[in-house]
Amino acid sequence: MGKHKIIVLGAGMVGRAIAIDLSRRHEVTSADIDQEALRQLEAGHPIRIVGINLMEEEKIRELVDDFDLVVSAVPGFMGYDILKTVIDTGKNIVDISFMPEDYMELNTLAARRGVTAITDCGVAPGMPNLILGHHNEYMEIENFHYVVGGLPRIKVYPFYYKAPFSPIDVVEEYTRPARYKEKGKLMSKPAMSEPELMFFDRVGTLEAFFTDGLRSLLTNMEHIPNMTEKTLRYPGHIQLIQALKTAGFFDKEPLTVNNTPIRPIDFTSKVLIRDWKLGPDEPEFTLMRIELSGREDGQPRRIVYEMYDEFDQKTGISSMARTTGYTATANAELILGGRFAGNGVFPLELVGMDPDCYHYVMEHLTERGVCYHRKDYGPEWQAMGCPVIPPTG
Repeated sequence: MGKHKIIVLGAGMVGRAIAIDLSRRHEVTSADIDQEALRQLEAGHPIRIVGINLMEEEKIRELVDDFDLVVSAVPGFMGYDILKTVIDTGKNIVDISFMPEDYMELNTLAARRGVTAITDCGVAPGMPNLILGHHNEYMEIENFHYVVGGLPRIKVYPFYYKAPFSPIDVVEEYTRPARYKEKGKLMSKPAMSEPELMFFDRVGTLEAFFTDGLRSLLTNMEHIPNMTEKTLRYPGHIQLIQALKTAGFFDKEPLTVNNTPIRPIDFTSKVLIRDWKLGPDEPEFTLMRIELSGREDGQPRRIVYEMYDEFDQKTGISSMARTTGYTATANAELILGGRFAGNGVFPLELVGMDPDCYHYVMEHLTERGVCYHRKDYGPEWQAMGCPVIPPTG
């Protein structure tokens, strides 16, 4: 496969990992308003840089005109507008932004423009979608549940948390109502509700709670009667977040302070970005457990995937950047290599329906040390009471 011209919008922690990985095979340009982040990329890698305000639509249109593929690695609040603009220019795009809007509303536009847009293309949402899409082709799935979290190895008071991406996206995750499926019905609970303690061999006890991570699965996999997603944090973290939320620190209605209107959520995000900023060499890890069960060829079947990944000391790339970014680069290669083609918007459950695409993404991640270990249980698992397996190495 020959070289292609790719532009990565956003040079943050994940955008940086994406640009570096793709630059090994392609001509890559990184665009961001952060000049320091761009200079660091340019200094150590064969990557062109463009300083630009990515919130200006006309500049985006001009910027992407000369490229074969666009990768959007911007914060969620910018994601939808950039996705719409890029699709409207007729450029294929891989998008990792955790946008609050329904990106499937852009499906008609993408089809009309002849664009392939792969969305929610990260670790989660992303990989659970790919895995579910794959197994849905072979099984009658009755239950799908996953838990996921990215955490610092060293717990620091008071939050016991560091954000390897935009803190505003984390706050969004804590404030959006969490949708899930139960006995075929679409349900909703407040984010951070129904906490439960779970033990993992490598990290000990973590707390899991509802967040709104199912997203497109609620539509594209609506035939599955039971589906949940929960986020993992160290015990104690969520109580502090709930206190901030209850006290109004996440409100979006402006308050007037010294004759200046300010949204509490904006102030809170500015404060938290200091406390939650992940240091360049700070050890952290990403952990995910995905469980699905149902029937295959008339027999009970349960499949469990485990993924555990750590900060890469050699490259200085965080685990969250690796697990998110390399999912995006795998799907970029699917489009560039002609393995996946179609006009429209495609979350990963639609990509995973193609077995060749599923296996390519898994191999791409494994080559980079991000491994999804799979365990299969046949009819005997029901008699065993569905034992929960520990994370594998």
